[in-house]
Amino acid sequence: MNSEEEFYDAETGLESDDSCEVSFKDALVFDNKQVTGGSSSQENGVWERRKTLPADMISKNNFSVWSILKKCIGMELSKIAMPVVFNEPLSFLQRISEYMEHTHLIHKACSLSDSIDRMQVVAAFAVSAVASQWERTGKPFNPLLGETYELTREDEGYRLISEQVSHHPPVSAFHAQSLKQEFEFHGTIYPKLKFWGKSVEAEPRGTMTLELLKHKEVYTWTNPLCCVHNIILGKLWIEQYGTVEIVNHSTGDKCVLNFKPCGMFGKELHKVEGHIQDKSKKKRRVIYGKWTECMYSMDPKLYEANRKKTGADTKKLKQEQSCEGDEADEMPDVQETVTVIPGSALLWRITPRPAHSAQMYNFTSFAMTLNELEPAMERLLAPTDCRLRPDIRAMENGDIDAANTEKERLEEKQRASRKERSKDKEEWSTRWFKTATNPHTGAEDWLYTGGYFDRNYTDCPNIY
Repeated sequence: MNSEEEFYDAETGLESDDSCEVSFKDALVFDNKQVTGGSSSQENGVWERRKTLPADMISKNNFSVWSILKKCIGMELSKIAMPVVFNEPLSFLQRISEYMEHTHLIHKACSLSDSIDRMQVVAAFAVSAVASQWERTGKPFNPLLGETYELTREDEGYRLISEQVSHHPPVSAFHAQSLKQEFEFHGTIYPKLKFWGKSVEAEPRGTMTLELLKHKEVYTWTNPLCCVHNIILGKLWIEQYGTVEIVNHSTGDKCVLNFKPCGMFGKELHKVEGHIQDKSKKKRRVIYGKWTECMYSMDPKLYEANRKKTGADTKKLKQEQSCEGDEADEMPDVQETVTVIPGSALLWRITPRPAHSAQMYNFTSFAMTLNELEPAMERLLAPTDCRLRPDIRAMENGDIDAANTEKERLEEKQRASRKERSKDKEEWSTRWFKTATNPHTGAEDWLYTGGYFDRNYTDCPNIY
Protein backbone atom coordinates (compact mmCIF):
# COMPACT_ATOMS: atom_id res chain seq x y z
CA MET A 1 0.00 0.00 0.00
CA ASN A 2 1.42 3.38 -0.91
CA SER A 3 1.56 6.38 1.41
CA GLU A 4 -1.41 8.07 -0.24
CA GLU A 5 -3.65 5.03 0.35
CA GLU A 6 -2.44 4.79 3.93
CA PHE A 7 -3.35 8.42 4.52
CA TYR A 8 -6.84 8.18 3.11
CA ASP A 9 -7.55 4.94 4.95
CA ALA A 10 -6.84 6.79 8.16
CA GLU A 11 -9.50 8.27 10.36
CA THR A 12 -9.71 11.96 9.63
CA GLY A 13 -11.46 13.47 12.63
CA LEU A 14 -12.57 16.28 10.35
CA GLU A 15 -16.31 15.63 10.19
CA SER A 16 -18.15 18.90 10.80
CA ASP A 17 -20.21 18.89 13.97
CA ASP A 18 -21.73 21.31 16.43
CA SER A 19 -18.51 21.90 18.36
CA CYS A 20 -17.93 25.39 17.00
CA GLU A 21 -16.22 26.35 20.25
CA VAL A 22 -13.13 24.73 18.71
CA SER A 23 -12.52 27.50 16.24
CA PHE A 24 -9.87 29.90 15.00
CA LYS A 25 -8.70 30.61 18.54
CA ASP A 26 -7.24 27.09 18.71
CA ALA A 27 -4.96 27.65 15.74
CA LEU A 28 -1.57 29.24 15.45
CA VAL A 29 -1.62 31.98 12.83
CA PHE A 30 0.80 31.00 10.08
CA ASP A 31 -0.61 33.57 7.65
CA ASN A 32 -0.15 37.11 9.02
CA LYS A 33 -1.74 38.94 6.08
CA GLN A 34 -4.29 41.48 7.29
CA VAL A 35 -7.75 41.10 5.76
CA THR A 36 -9.44 44.43 5.17
CA GLY A 37 -12.95 43.17 4.50
CA GLY A 38 -12.84 43.81 0.76
CA SER A 39 -11.76 47.44 0.90
CA SER A 40 -9.83 48.77 -2.07
CA SER A 41 -6.15 49.55 -1.97
CA GLN A 42 -4.37 52.51 -3.46
CA GLU A 43 -1.45 52.36 -5.85
CA ASN A 44 1.19 55.09 -5.64
CA GLY A 45 -1.14 56.93 -3.25
CA VAL A 46 -3.34 58.13 -6.11
CA TRP A 47 -5.45 55.54 -7.87
CA GLU A 48 -8.13 53.69 -5.88
CA ARG A 49 -9.39 50.59 -7.61
CA ARG A 50 -13.09 50.28 -8.14
CA LYS A 51 -15.24 48.36 -5.68
CA THR A 52 -18.16 47.62 -7.99
CA LEU A 53 -19.01 47.01 -11.64
CA PRO A 54 -20.70 49.67 -13.81
CA ALA A 55 -23.95 47.63 -13.92
CA ASP A 56 -25.60 44.75 -12.10
CA MET A 57 -25.58 41.22 -13.45
CA ILE A 58 -27.83 40.67 -16.46
CA SER A 59 -30.87 38.50 -15.67
CA LYS A 60 -31.03 35.02 -17.21
CA ASN A 61 -34.72 34.48 -16.43
CA ASN A 62 -35.87 34.77 -20.05
CA PHE A 63 -33.22 32.42 -21.46
CA SER A 64 -33.12 28.62 -21.59
CA VAL A 65 -29.71 26.97 -21.55
CA TRP A 66 -31.42 23.65 -22.30
CA SER A 67 -32.48 24.86 -25.75
CA ILE A 68 -28.77 25.19 -26.59
CA LEU A 69 -27.23 22.28 -24.71
CA LYS A 70 -29.75 19.51 -25.43
CA LYS A 71 -27.90 18.64 -28.64
CA CYS A 72 -24.49 18.78 -26.99
CA ILE A 73 -24.54 15.92 -24.49
CA GLY A 74 -21.06 14.36 -24.32
CA MET A 75 -19.61 17.00 -26.65
CA GLU A 76 -16.62 19.27 -26.03
CA LEU A 77 -18.24 22.64 -25.30
CA SER A 78 -15.41 24.91 -26.46
CA LYS A 79 -16.76 24.54 -30.01
CA ILE A 80 -20.34 25.49 -29.08
CA ALA A 81 -21.36 29.14 -29.49
CA MET A 82 -23.16 30.24 -26.32
CA PRO A 83 -25.29 33.40 -25.95
CA VAL A 84 -23.63 36.23 -24.06
CA VAL A 85 -26.22 36.09 -21.29
CA PHE A 86 -24.59 32.93 -19.91
CA ASN A 87 -21.21 34.67 -19.66
CA GLU A 88 -19.60 36.86 -17.05
CA PRO A 89 -17.92 40.09 -18.20
CA LEU A 90 -14.38 38.74 -18.11
CA SER A 91 -12.22 36.90 -20.62
CA PHE A 92 -10.83 33.51 -19.63
CA LEU A 93 -7.41 35.18 -19.64
CA GLN A 94 -8.62 37.53 -16.91
CA ARG A 95 -10.10 34.60 -15.03
CA ILE A 96 -6.65 32.94 -15.09
CA SER A 97 -5.12 36.03 -13.49
CA GLU A 98 -7.28 35.37 -10.42
CA TYR A 99 -4.69 32.75 -9.48
CA MET A 100 -2.72 35.75 -8.28
CA GLU A 101 -5.30 37.04 -5.78
CA HIS A 102 -3.40 35.50 -2.88
CA THR A 103 0.14 36.31 -4.03
CA HIS A 104 1.04 37.13 -0.43
CA LEU A 105 1.32 33.36 0.07
CA ILE A 106 4.13 33.16 -2.50
CA HIS A 107 5.92 36.02 -0.75
CA LYS A 108 5.45 34.14 2.54
CA ALA A 109 6.97 30.99 1.04
CA CYS A 110 9.94 32.98 -0.22
CA SER A 111 10.62 34.23 3.31
CA LEU A 112 10.71 30.80 4.99
CA SER A 113 13.94 28.90 5.60
CA ASP A 114 12.53 25.37 5.89
CA SER A 115 11.50 23.48 2.75
CA ILE A 116 8.54 21.74 4.44
CA ASP A 117 7.25 25.09 5.69
CA ARG A 118 7.58 26.44 2.17
CA MET A 119 5.75 23.45 0.73
CA GLN A 120 2.74 23.86 3.00
CA VAL A 121 2.38 27.51 2.06
CA VAL A 122 2.73 26.64 -1.64
CA ALA A 123 -0.01 24.06 -1.10
CA ALA A 124 -2.22 26.74 0.41
CA PHE A 125 -1.52 28.92 -2.63
CA ALA A 126 -2.53 26.08 -4.96
CA VAL A 127 -5.84 25.75 -3.10
CA SER A 128 -6.41 29.51 -2.99
CA ALA A 129 -5.98 29.66 -6.77
CA VAL A 130 -9.35 27.94 -7.27
CA ALA A 131 -11.19 29.66 -4.39
CA SER A 132 -12.55 32.46 -6.58
CA GLN A 133 -14.58 29.86 -8.52
CA TRP A 134 -16.95 29.41 -5.59
CA GLU A 135 -20.47 30.35 -6.82
CA ARG A 136 -19.01 31.69 -10.10
CA THR A 137 -21.48 30.00 -12.45
CA GLY A 138 -21.06 32.46 -15.33
CA LYS A 139 -18.89 31.36 -18.24
CA PRO A 140 -15.92 33.64 -19.06
CA PHE A 141 -15.65 34.84 -22.65
CA ASN A 142 -13.56 32.60 -24.88
CA PRO A 143 -10.37 34.50 -25.73
CA LEU A 144 -9.78 35.35 -29.37
CA LEU A 145 -6.64 33.96 -30.96
CA GLY A 146 -3.85 36.43 -30.14
CA GLU A 147 -5.77 38.06 -27.30
CA THR A 148 -3.64 39.14 -24.33
CA TYR A 149 -4.07 40.36 -20.79
CA GLU A 150 -1.56 42.13 -18.61
CA LEU A 151 -1.81 42.78 -14.90
CA THR A 152 0.70 44.81 -12.93
CA ARG A 153 0.24 45.06 -9.17
CA GLU A 154 3.03 47.07 -7.63
CA ASP A 155 1.36 46.80 -4.22
CA GLU A 156 1.61 43.01 -4.43
CA GLY A 157 5.00 43.05 -6.15
CA TYR A 158 4.30 41.25 -9.43
CA ARG A 159 3.26 41.59 -13.04
CA LEU A 160 1.56 39.08 -15.32
CA ILE A 161 1.11 38.61 -19.05
CA SER A 162 -1.12 36.01 -20.72
CA GLU A 163 -1.85 35.18 -24.35
CA GLN A 164 -4.34 32.97 -26.20
CA VAL A 165 -1.87 30.89 -28.17
CA SER A 166 -4.32 28.51 -29.86
CA HIS A 167 -8.01 28.65 -30.75
CA HIS A 168 -8.77 25.03 -31.74
CA PRO A 169 -8.03 23.52 -29.34
CA PRO A 170 -8.23 26.53 -26.98
CA VAL A 171 -4.92 27.03 -25.18
CA SER A 172 -4.04 29.90 -22.83
CA ALA A 173 -0.54 30.61 -21.54
CA PHE A 174 0.45 32.95 -18.69
CA HIS A 175 3.62 34.13 -17.00
CA ALA A 176 3.83 36.09 -13.74
CA GLN A 177 7.04 37.40 -12.25
CA SER A 178 8.07 39.15 -9.09
CA LEU A 179 9.07 42.78 -9.45
CA LYS A 180 11.97 41.99 -7.09
CA GLN A 181 13.06 38.78 -8.85
CA GLU A 182 11.81 36.61 -5.99
CA PHE A 183 9.61 34.21 -7.97
CA GLU A 184 8.18 33.26 -11.35
CA PHE A 185 4.80 31.57 -11.77
CA HIS A 186 3.70 30.30 -15.15
CA GLY A 187 1.46 27.77 -16.80
CA THR A 188 -0.49 26.56 -19.81
CA ILE A 189 -4.20 25.78 -19.61
CA TYR A 190 -6.23 23.97 -22.22
CA PRO A 191 -9.63 23.37 -20.60
CA LYS A 192 -11.90 20.54 -21.66
CA LEU A 193 -15.61 21.20 -21.04
CA LYS A 194 -18.23 18.48 -21.35
CA PHE A 195 -21.98 18.54 -20.83
CA TRP A 196 -23.38 15.42 -19.15
CA GLY A 197 -27.12 16.17 -19.08
CA LYS A 198 -27.45 17.73 -15.63
CA SER A 199 -23.98 19.19 -15.26
CA VAL A 200 -20.96 20.63 -17.02
CA GLU A 201 -17.56 19.23 -16.13
CA ALA A 202 -14.41 21.30 -16.66
CA GLU A 203 -11.04 19.59 -16.78
CA PRO A 204 -8.35 22.30 -16.54
CA ARG A 205 -5.57 20.45 -18.32
CA GLY A 206 -2.11 21.94 -18.08
CA THR A 207 0.67 22.34 -15.54
CA MET A 208 1.30 25.15 -13.05
CA THR A 209 4.98 25.89 -12.39
CA LEU A 210 6.15 28.01 -9.46
CA GLU A 211 9.82 28.91 -9.14
CA LEU A 212 11.14 30.34 -5.86
CA LEU A 213 14.29 31.93 -7.21
CA LYS A 214 16.03 32.66 -3.91
CA HIS A 215 15.72 29.03 -2.80
CA LYS A 216 16.32 27.63 -6.30
CA GLU A 217 13.19 25.55 -5.92
CA VAL A 218 10.60 24.57 -8.53
CA TYR A 219 7.10 23.32 -7.75
CA THR A 220 4.62 21.91 -10.28
CA TRP A 221 1.00 20.79 -10.00
CA THR A 222 -2.27 20.52 -11.92
CA ASN A 223 -5.63 21.94 -10.87
CA PRO A 224 -8.60 19.81 -9.73
CA LEU A 225 -11.68 19.07 -11.82
CA CYS A 226 -14.59 21.48 -11.57
CA CYS A 227 -18.26 20.57 -11.98
CA VAL A 228 -21.25 22.94 -12.34
CA HIS A 229 -24.47 21.19 -11.32
CA ASN A 230 -28.12 21.85 -12.22
CA ILE A 231 -27.48 23.32 -15.66
CA ILE A 232 -31.09 22.61 -16.67
CA LEU A 233 -33.17 23.00 -13.51
CA GLY A 234 -32.57 24.12 -9.95
CA LYS A 235 -29.93 26.25 -8.32
CA LEU A 236 -26.50 26.16 -9.94
CA TRP A 237 -23.72 25.02 -7.64
CA ILE A 238 -20.04 24.14 -8.02
CA GLU A 239 -17.77 21.47 -6.65
CA GLN A 240 -14.08 20.80 -7.13
CA TYR A 241 -12.76 17.27 -6.85
CA GLY A 242 -9.76 15.13 -7.66
CA THR A 243 -6.23 14.56 -6.45
CA VAL A 244 -3.66 17.34 -6.80
CA GLU A 245 0.01 16.46 -6.41
CA ILE A 246 2.49 19.27 -5.79
CA VAL A 247 6.08 18.25 -6.40
CA ASN A 248 9.16 20.12 -5.26
CA HIS A 249 11.58 19.11 -8.01
CA SER A 250 14.55 20.47 -6.07
CA THR A 251 14.09 18.59 -2.77
CA GLY A 252 11.88 15.65 -3.69
CA ASP A 253 9.18 16.76 -1.22
CA LYS A 254 5.62 16.12 -2.32
CA CYS A 255 2.20 17.32 -1.20
CA VAL A 256 -0.86 15.21 -2.04
CA LEU A 257 -4.18 17.07 -1.77
CA ASN A 258 -7.55 15.37 -2.08
CA PHE A 259 -10.33 17.73 -3.20
CA LYS A 260 -13.33 15.71 -2.14
CA PRO A 261 -16.55 15.28 -4.13
CA CYS A 262 -19.56 16.21 -2.02
CA GLY A 263 -20.72 12.59 -1.63
CA MET A 264 -24.03 11.50 -0.14
CA PHE A 265 -25.75 14.19 1.94
CA GLY A 266 -23.02 16.69 1.07
CA LYS A 267 -20.80 15.75 4.02
CA GLU A 268 -17.59 16.27 2.06
CA LEU A 269 -18.64 19.40 0.13
CA HIS A 270 -15.68 21.76 -0.40
CA LYS A 271 -13.34 19.70 1.80
CA VAL A 272 -9.65 19.36 1.05
CA GLU A 273 -7.39 16.96 2.93
CA GLY A 274 -3.84 15.89 2.30
CA HIS A 275 -0.33 15.51 3.56
CA ILE A 276 3.26 16.52 2.85
CA GLN A 277 5.94 13.87 2.59
CA ASP A 278 9.68 14.29 2.19
CA LYS A 279 11.82 12.51 -0.39
CA SER A 280 12.04 9.43 1.85
CA LYS A 281 8.19 9.36 1.86
CA LYS A 282 8.01 10.20 5.54
CA LYS A 283 4.82 12.10 6.30
CA ARG A 284 5.79 15.53 7.68
CA ARG A 285 2.56 17.55 7.81
CA VAL A 286 -1.17 16.95 7.50
CA ILE A 287 -3.20 19.61 5.67
CA TYR A 288 -6.95 20.09 5.89
CA GLY A 289 -9.69 22.65 5.35
CA LYS A 290 -12.08 23.83 2.64
CA TRP A 291 -11.17 25.46 -0.65
CA THR A 292 -14.01 27.93 -0.07
CA GLU A 293 -12.80 29.04 3.36
CA CYS A 294 -9.39 28.23 4.82
CA MET A 295 -6.57 25.72 5.07
CA TYR A 296 -4.68 24.46 8.14
CA SER A 297 -1.66 22.25 8.76
CA MET A 298 -0.50 20.27 11.74
CA ASP A 299 1.98 17.65 12.90
CA PRO A 300 0.93 14.11 11.85
CA LYS A 301 1.49 12.75 15.36
CA LEU A 302 -0.78 15.38 16.90
CA TYR A 303 -3.28 14.72 14.16
CA GLU A 304 -3.22 10.98 14.92
CA ALA A 305 -3.55 11.62 18.65
CA ASN A 306 -6.57 13.83 18.05
CA ARG A 307 -8.07 11.17 15.79
CA LYS A 308 -7.83 8.56 18.53
CA LYS A 309 -9.11 10.97 21.15
CA THR A 310 -12.20 11.91 19.20
CA GLY A 311 -12.89 8.36 18.02
CA ALA A 312 -13.14 9.38 14.41
CA ASP A 313 -14.85 7.20 11.83
CA THR A 314 -12.48 4.55 10.46
CA LYS A 315 -14.47 3.77 7.34
CA LYS A 316 -12.46 4.08 4.14
CA LEU A 317 -13.22 7.24 2.20
CA LYS A 318 -14.57 6.47 -1.23
CA GLN A 319 -13.16 8.40 -4.19
CA GLU A 320 -15.81 9.41 -6.75
CA GLN A 321 -14.57 9.58 -10.32
CA SER A 322 -17.32 11.73 -11.86
CA CYS A 323 -19.49 14.65 -10.85
CA GLU A 324 -22.48 12.79 -12.34
CA GLY A 325 -23.97 10.23 -9.97
CA ASP A 326 -27.27 8.45 -9.45
CA GLU A 327 -28.36 10.77 -6.67
CA ALA A 328 -30.13 14.05 -7.32
CA ASP A 329 -28.01 17.11 -7.95
CA GLU A 330 -29.61 19.12 -5.17
CA MET A 331 -27.29 21.64 -3.59
CA PRO A 332 -26.17 20.19 -0.22
CA ASP A 333 -26.49 22.32 2.87
CA VAL A 334 -23.19 24.15 3.13
CA GLN A 335 -21.41 23.71 6.43
CA GLU A 336 -19.76 27.07 6.77
CA THR A 337 -17.10 26.29 9.35
CA VAL A 338 -14.03 24.12 9.48
CA THR A 339 -13.58 22.31 12.79
CA VAL A 340 -10.08 23.35 13.81
CA ILE A 341 -7.96 20.79 15.60
CA PRO A 342 -5.96 22.27 18.50
CA GLY A 343 -2.32 22.73 17.52
CA SER A 344 -3.13 23.50 13.90
CA ALA A 345 -1.48 26.38 12.04
CA LEU A 346 -3.57 28.59 9.79
CA LEU A 347 -2.06 28.66 6.30
CA TRP A 348 -4.65 30.67 4.43
CA ARG A 349 -8.08 32.20 4.85
CA ILE A 350 -10.23 33.47 2.01
CA THR A 351 -10.73 37.22 1.67
CA PRO A 352 -14.41 38.09 2.31
CA ARG A 353 -16.38 39.03 -0.78
CA PRO A 354 -18.11 42.39 -0.99
CA ALA A 355 -21.72 42.57 0.24
CA HIS A 356 -23.02 43.21 -3.30
CA SER A 357 -21.10 40.30 -4.87
CA ALA A 358 -24.27 38.28 -5.66
CA GLN A 359 -25.51 41.10 -7.90
CA MET A 360 -22.10 41.33 -9.56
CA TYR A 361 -21.65 37.79 -10.95
CA ASN A 362 -20.37 36.67 -7.52
CA PHE A 363 -17.09 38.46 -8.20
CA THR A 364 -14.48 38.87 -5.51
CA SER A 365 -13.12 42.35 -4.79
CA PHE A 366 -10.08 41.35 -6.83
CA ALA A 367 -12.19 40.23 -9.82
CA MET A 368 -14.11 43.54 -9.75
CA THR A 369 -10.93 45.35 -10.77
CA LEU A 370 -9.72 43.11 -13.60
CA ASN A 371 -11.54 44.77 -16.51
CA GLU A 372 -11.11 48.31 -15.23
CA LEU A 373 -9.36 50.82 -17.48
CA GLU A 374 -7.32 53.03 -15.21
CA PRO A 375 -6.54 56.61 -16.27
CA ALA A 376 -4.07 56.73 -19.19
CA MET A 377 -3.90 52.92 -19.27
CA GLU A 378 -5.41 52.54 -22.75
CA ARG A 379 -2.45 54.16 -24.50
CA LEU A 380 -0.03 51.79 -22.72
CA LEU A 381 -1.85 48.51 -23.31
CA ALA A 382 -1.19 46.21 -26.20
CA PRO A 383 -4.05 46.57 -28.73
CA THR A 384 -4.88 42.89 -28.08
CA ASP A 385 -5.62 43.36 -24.36
CA CYS A 386 -8.99 42.01 -23.14
CA ARG A 387 -9.90 45.35 -21.58
CA LEU A 388 -10.28 46.69 -25.13
CA ARG A 389 -12.76 43.98 -26.21
CA PRO A 390 -16.04 45.73 -27.03
CA ASP A 391 -18.30 42.75 -26.29
CA ILE A 392 -16.95 42.30 -22.75
CA ARG A 393 -17.08 46.04 -22.16
CA ALA A 394 -20.71 46.20 -23.36
CA MET A 395 -21.73 43.32 -21.08
CA GLU A 396 -19.98 44.92 -18.12
CA ASN A 397 -22.02 48.06 -18.82
CA GLY A 398 -25.25 46.05 -18.89
CA ASP A 399 -25.89 46.38 -22.66
CA ILE A 400 -26.72 42.80 -23.65
CA ASP A 401 -27.74 43.68 -27.24
CA ALA A 402 -24.46 45.46 -27.97
CA ALA A 403 -22.54 42.62 -26.29
CA ASN A 404 -24.23 40.02 -28.53
CA THR A 405 -23.67 42.11 -31.66
CA GLU A 406 -19.99 42.68 -30.91
CA LYS A 407 -19.40 39.07 -29.94
CA GLU A 408 -20.82 37.88 -33.27
CA ARG A 409 -18.77 40.49 -35.15
CA LEU A 410 -15.53 39.46 -33.45
CA GLU A 411 -16.19 35.77 -34.02
CA GLU A 412 -16.91 36.38 -37.71
CA LYS A 413 -13.75 38.47 -38.01
CA GLN A 414 -11.77 35.65 -36.43
CA ARG A 415 -13.26 33.09 -38.81
CA ALA A 416 -12.49 35.31 -41.81
CA SER A 417 -8.87 35.74 -40.67
CA ARG A 418 -8.48 31.99 -40.23
CA LYS A 419 -9.92 31.38 -43.70
CA GLU A 420 -7.54 33.93 -45.22
CA ARG A 421 -4.52 32.31 -43.55
CA SER A 422 -5.66 28.92 -44.76
CA LYS A 423 -5.96 30.19 -48.31
CA ASP A 424 -2.42 31.61 -48.16
CA LYS A 425 -1.16 28.50 -46.31
CA GLU A 426 0.05 30.80 -43.56
CA GLU A 427 0.52 29.57 -40.00
CA TRP A 428 -0.56 31.68 -37.03
CA SER A 429 2.42 33.14 -35.19
CA THR A 430 2.16 33.74 -31.45
CA ARG A 431 3.62 36.99 -30.13
CA TRP A 432 4.78 36.45 -26.55
CA PHE A 433 4.91 32.68 -25.96
CA LYS A 434 6.56 29.82 -27.86
CA THR A 435 6.30 26.04 -27.54
CA ALA A 436 9.25 24.51 -25.75
CA THR A 437 10.08 21.74 -23.31
CA ASN A 438 9.36 22.57 -19.70
CA PRO A 439 12.80 21.86 -18.18
CA HIS A 440 11.25 20.70 -14.90
CA THR A 441 8.62 18.28 -16.20
CA GLY A 442 10.10 17.32 -19.57
CA ALA A 443 6.69 17.93 -21.18
CA GLU A 444 5.88 20.30 -24.00
CA ASP A 445 4.74 23.68 -22.69
CA TRP A 446 4.18 27.27 -23.79
CA LEU A 447 6.92 29.44 -22.29
CA TYR A 448 7.16 33.23 -22.18
CA THR A 449 9.77 34.64 -24.57
CA GLY A 450 9.99 38.05 -22.88
CA GLY A 451 9.73 41.57 -24.22
CA TYR A 452 6.08 42.36 -23.58
CA PHE A 453 6.76 45.10 -21.05
CA ASP A 454 9.13 46.87 -23.45
CA ARG A 455 5.86 48.26 -24.89
CA ASN A 456 6.70 47.61 -28.54
CA TYR A 457 3.40 46.39 -29.97
CA THR A 458 3.89 47.15 -33.66
CA ASP A 459 3.64 43.48 -34.63
CA CYS A 460 0.46 42.80 -32.65
CA PRO A 461 -2.47 41.58 -34.76
CA ASN A 462 -5.68 43.55 -35.26
CA ILE A 463 -8.20 41.22 -33.61
CA TYR A 464 -10.86 43.67 -32.42
